[in-house]
Amino acid sequence: MKKKIVTFTLLLLCMVTLFAAAMPVSALEPYTTYTYSPDGFALKSPAAYSPTMSVDYKTVGLETKWDDAADIFVDDEDKVYLVDTANNRIIVMTPFYKLDFIIDIFVNSQGVHDSFDKPGGVFVNEEHIYVCDTNNSRIVMFDREGNFEKTIEKPESALFGEDSIYQPVAMAVDQYGRIYVVSQTTNQGVIVMDENGTFNGFIGAQAVNYNILDIIWRRFQSKEQRRKTSSYIPVSFNNISIDEEGFIFVTNDSIDETSQLGSIKSKSAAYSPVKKLNSAGDEIMKRNGFFDPGGEVDIKPKRDSNPHTGVSRISDVAIGPEGTWSIVDPNRCKVFTYDSNGNMLFTFGDEGEQLGNIRKGGSLAYQGNYLLLLDVDNDTFTVYERTEYGDLLIEALACENDRRYNDAIDCWKSVLQRNNNFDTAYIGIGKALYRESDYEGAMEYLHAAYETTYYSKSYQELRKVWIADFFVLIPIVIVVLCVAWTFFMKYVKRVNYETAHSHGKRTYWQELLYSFHLVFHPFDGFWDLKHEKRGSMRAALTILLIVIVAFFYQAVGTGYLMNPEENYSTILVQVAAVTVPLLLWSVSNWCLTTLFDGEGSLKDIIIACCYALAPMPLFLIISTLLSNVVALEEAQIVSLLVTISFVWAAFLLFFGMMVTHDYSLFKTITTTIGTVVAMAVIMFVAVLFTSLLGKILSFITQIYTELSYRV
Repeated sequence: MKKKIVTFTLLLLCMVTLFAAAMPVSALEPYTTYTYSPDGFALKSPAAYSPTMSVDYKTVGLETKWDDAADIFVDDEDKVYLVDTANNRIIVMTPFYKLDFIIDIFVNSQGVHDSFDKPGGVFVNEEHIYVCDTNNSRIVMFDREGNFEKTIEKPESALFGEDSIYQPVAMAVDQYGRIYVVSQTTNQGVIVMDENGTFNGFIGAQAVNYNILDIIWRRFQSKEQRRKTSSYIPVSFNNISIDEEGFIFVTNDSIDETSQLGSIKSKSAAYSPVKKLNSAGDEIMKRNGFFDPGGEVDIKPKRDSNPHTGVSRISDVAIGPEGTWSIVDPNRCKVFTYDSNGNMLFTFGDEGEQLGNIRKGGSLAYQGNYLLLLDVDNDTFTVYERTEYGDLLIEALACENDRRYNDAIDCWKSVLQRNNNFDTAYIGIGKALYRESDYEGAMEYLHAAYETTYYSKSYQELRKVWIADFFVLIPIVIVVLCVAWTFFMKYVKRVNYETAHSHGKRTYWQELLYSFHLVFHPFDGFWDLKHEKRGSMRAALTILLIVIVAFFYQAVGTGYLMNPEENYSTILVQVAAVTVPLLLWSVSNWCLTTLFDGEGSLKDIIIACCYALAPMPLFLIISTLLSNVVALEEAQIVSLLVTISFVWAAFLLFFGMMVTHDYSLFKTITTTIGTVVAMAVIMFVAVLFTSLLGKILSFITQIYTELSYRV
């Protein structure tokens, strides 16, 4: 019996051990790592970084803890620099997070002992250590051993007013010695100076969101009222970083909530919290992902009591390997990482006390295969090590950057084996296959990730082959179609001419073909439509049905490049989308024109409206067919055809109402505006009535439920 128990226990231990070994790394982390789908839903992925240790003042070997640390930086030797703001010192650590030296008291250029006053940032290049001495309004330079060299005072320029406050909180230096400074009280942009501190100008000022109503209201305010209200001035940046090529990344945590929220889907750089600037201040960041690379995508309505709601307020940006870069949202305690094209690679982090979670994020920095994240509230920083999955991502990007496309395909496929929801991997494989001239394979992978740019390029290459194969047949088909259309239009013209000179009853076919005459001759066409009875309600409804079918075909038949997310519609939706506005216009116009001596009846208006839609089916069908054969650069042709159809129909509708009611041009314009207003009023009343009816039904249901319980 004992032998059986021992055997069973050993077997159970083996199963537990195997199960633990088979568990994904992400399951062991105190947070969830994820990306986003094109619809904005979070997709879990394996952990790209795993926490290894939390470093505090005792780990470093300090006697006193740091407080209100503002910045963390890693140099080219993997030494770690931490700005201890409250204690006015710079703590320099070895690559293994042990104390190297401290910069606090130094002898300045006048031979006087000097110190910092609430330093805000640090930057280190191959020769110097730069400290943003915020409250002293200066930058202090040291050599790499911590010996004082010089101070760079407030730039001297007329652009800085005498009363302006200069408070540098972050800075960066490029390979040419140019100094880029972010001052928390300067809203003109990033301050640019040469290596000697000579002011060169501002770059990259944040765009301002203007509210037209507020601007008009300010016109009527007194000077005192204007002074007390907010001015339309740019907000200042809060942090800065620079990559190996000298491109500048800046962050902003004060952008208007509504404007930043709008930029998430529009990917507008103007109101993005992260920008990439060249030395001239031009925004050059690639934003090819599904959303703007600016933090959280799934935004909950802003609540002051909940810091995890509202848009991301970014506190720092760090440059990673192979063109990657990361930003930190201090309120959500999350790190968002993107590639050089703006595709989200992964997001991780959470609030908590477990190793890997933090209470409030601050600054972050890369240290080789490690990522250091400062926890402002806990006065610690957490060290995250890149996992095998993270290594695969970086290796895949390295292969792309080195143009080793076959290796890149293998790496991305390895990524997909671990995370088959990762759209960037599909895009990476598609791009690599395109460069290897496997266009069909590229289109297959790119289609899976809703990527249109390289899909279009691949399609263009395949289209060249297809055109070459059917080079003789294509012009023949075009000529045959043109000849057939010419003969058909001659036939229509003859039928309409014979119908106009006959006095018998119009056939259904003649009433339909009359629409071809009306679309080219609207004045006499609508006159004969009403007075000569060249049209009928049955023909008008047929045209309406054809229009609905054309819209339905457009909804389900549009090509991938024009509808990458493949959003389709049902026939019932198209029926409602066409008939409801048409009936709303007809009823509104009839109600209004009845009061203003309009000669058209409701039937006349409906018939005229349906005939006015006659040009739309042809343009919609042709544009839908073209959407399946044009490339992305040619998509404007499709949009132009659709626009022409709407403009032509609106033109016919306007003159149709003019002729039907026998109005002058001015009166037609007036009644058209009135009809639009009447439509808005009817819709408002309908919504109000529907809401009221819903509340009445809800009230009755509640009474019935209450009575059923009591009886």
